[in-house]
Amino acid sequence: MSKTYFFSENLEALITEIPPDSIVSRTFYEADRLKAILFGFAPGQELSEHTSAKPAILHFLTGEAELKLGDDLTAVQAGSWAYMQAHLPHSIVAKS
Repeated sequence: MSKTYFFSENLEALITEIPPDSIVSRTFYEADRLKAILFGFAPGQELSEHTSAKPAILHFLTGEAELKLGDDLTAVQAGSWAYMQAHLPHSIVAKS
């Protein structure tokens, strides 16, 4: 019988090293209507403004960053969570 769920005890452990001046990404779950990607940012790295063709959720596990959603700029930290409609311009600048 195949599993009907996905469980990760520690998402942070999926990225063990983030080289300086880098952004690391790992797809850790993919299904018909869902793709979950873990990003690790070195301090100062930026995911420049872009849009997604699908709705997305951002959940910040550690560190601090500046998150821009549309025209709104927000300071985020571990535990912050955001939902975005498709095609919303957004960007992230890692502080730590």
